[in-house]
Amino acid sequence: MNNLGGDSNKINPLVPVDLVIDHSVQVDVARSENEVQANMELEFQRNKERFAFLKWGSNAFQNMLVVPLGVVGTNSHTTMIDGLGVADWGVGGIEAEAAMLGQPMSMVLPGVHGVVGKFVEFYGEGMSELSLADRATIANMSTEYGATMGFFPVDHVTLQYLNLTGRSDETVSLIKSYLRANRMFVDYSEPQIERVYSSCLALNLEDVEPCISGPKRPHDQVPLREMKADWHACLVNRVGLKGFTIPKESQGKVAEFSFRGTPAQLRHSDVVIVAITSCINTSNPSVMLGAALVAKKACELELEVKPWIKTSLAPGSWVGTKYLEKSGLQKYLNQLGFHIVGYGCTTCIGNSGDIDEAVASAITENDLVVAAVLSGNRNFEGRVHPLTRANYLASPPLVVAYALAGIVGIDFETEPIGATYQAITKGNPMWNQLSVPSGNLDSTTTDHISPVGSIHKDSPAARYLMERGVDRRDFNSYGSKTLVVKAVIAKSFERIHRNNLVGMGIIPLRFKAGEDAETLGLTGHERYNIDLPSNVSEIRPGQDVTVATDNGKSFTCTLRFDTKVELEYFDHGGILQYVIRNLIHANH
Repeated sequence: MNNLGGDSNKINPLVPVDLVIDHSVQVDVARSENEVQANMELEFQRNKERFAFLKWGSNAFQNMLVVPLGVVGTNSHTTMIDGLGVADWGVGGIEAEAAMLGQPMSMVLPGVHGVVGKFVEFYGEGMSELSLADRATIANMSTEYGATMGFFPVDHVTLQYLNLTGRSDETVSLIKSYLRANRMFVDYSEPQIERVYSSCLALNLEDVEPCISGPKRPHDQVPLREMKADWHACLVNRVGLKGFTIPKESQGKVAEFSFRGTPAQLRHSDVVIVAITSCINTSNPSVMLGAALVAKKACELELEVKPWIKTSLAPGSWVGTKYLEKSGLQKYLNQLGFHIVGYGCTTCIGNSGDIDEAVASAITENDLVVAAVLSGNRNFEGRVHPLTRANYLASPPLVVAYALAGIVGIDFETEPIGATYQAITKGNPMWNQLSVPSGNLDSTTTDHISPVGSIHKDSPAARYLMERGVDRRDFNSYGSKTLVVKAVIAKSFERIHRNNLVGMGIIPLRFKAGEDAETLGLTGHERYNIDLPSNVSEIRPGQDVTVATDNGKSFTCTLRFDTKVELEYFDHGGILQYVIRNLIHANH
């Protein structure tokens, strides 16, 4: 969790709509004031037929409202409204499509404890001091700490929001009276009612400190004061979730290249992509203004961002643009290269656009571990950009700071961001002799199976498409192309990842406790036979399934179809096929 301040009086109302187009903009224009227009034109070129269909739908159906391109962007984090006492949790894109087509969402009811996969409710004396902006941010990031929901009960902050967004005093008073009568309102000036929870976890707000997450997973938290040491450990460690296996003799490598006619250098640890993205901007304007103030101070000190670092700013909506412009701070972000490029999911979904060819060549030819820093919520390896092997999530002010520093291996408490740390290989005798674990654990998400970002020109998928005559400009994203995975066997599943597999008609299987690919001697190159009855009515949610390989191995897995409805989806090859066939049947 980042140590983010906030003021609930700065929160702006969001416009409720029945449908909002998810504009995943592609940042292909560098450092000009025309990025938004250029990206909108690119979106229309690629998605003209989709947009035409949606516009037709908004006229053909009475209950369908479409917000046009370039006004509001969306992402998976509607869960910020849990900060207002509105119960809400995220669903996968496939689940959302099914719901729009009238299909109910089936799920096993989570418990209110633990954290991962559970409902988490915040309470305690510290609650009275948390602004709405901070609450919305914490609720917004529930996916990152693994919970289904991070819920804040209704209290005076909710009432302040209702007043702020134009509700009459009479309406607010009525709401407060209703909630009090039903014992749903928390008044911190009164003795607190003892509530029963399945489990309780304590967090002292005084212990919260600035952190970032990375280099490959959102839940790998690194306190900012430890970042430099953690980065050096990652360079040395074996390839894995926290390692890149860069030999010590190679860590000081300097790649010389020419950037637009000017000599330039790249090293391990250098930042090549920095992005302030939409994921938490709308819910916490104070951190956006904080980022702009960092930019203002940097401009006053005549600090600059290296020209080959790709910079971008993508607020959640026009609201973000307005408070930056009206405060007079947007010009400082512009000066450092953080021009507004669009609204909605950009860099953290892999749509940052291409890195300059000279920079890309310097990275690949010298096998450099370079980094991206973004204020998003996803940093799985290969998701942000194929060439940024290290990716860190940070608050918007820290994104600007890392852009100025130009490297991730820096200690902000002792080193100026205006000077670059050079001797990354020297360390000290105690550090060099420190032994570190050499484990080879890994985790897999749906990003590894079906990545959501744009298709990189040098990827296997790109070669596959080009061999079949598909022009590069028509590659679009992985989400819009063919999927051939039939089953996934894993040690565990994150809730939405599992739901996405089910929605696509893919069999999710979980290894038995104590077993995995390593203990069973599996390489992934075997042919697998999954012993499931051909008649779906004979399959039971959660049953044991025998899996056999072509080299004679056999083991048992747990079938992670959790409900009978999910089995029906599987029988039809996925949610959409199920819905379409039901519609056809109903019409006949």
